[in-house]
Amino acid sequence: MKIVALLPLLALAGCGMFGGGSPAQPEERAEYRACRSEAANSPEVRALAQQSNPDNVQNGGRIGGIRAREENRVFRECLRRQGLALPGGVESVRQR
Repeated sequence: MKIVALLPLLALAGCGMFGGGSPAQPEERAEYRACRSEAANSPEVRALAQQSNPDNVQNGGRIGGIRAREENRVFRECLRRQGLALPGGVESVRQR
């Protein structure tokens, strides 16, 4: 009898396990995509990519962090130049 009472609860609990996952992200505007492309292909970011050494984990982490910050800076400069709104959020903590 107890098992029969638990079956509806187990069925409801199982429904959420295989849901759609996270909600779909909104489509990014063409101007933002162009700025992201410009940032990824900027000379500064490409120079940092050439300095990366995949065999050295410490170097890869350090260069990867610098590259991400530089790419973000170039992306934001592009948005400012085009007069677009900067993405919201809190600026990431900078390591010393």
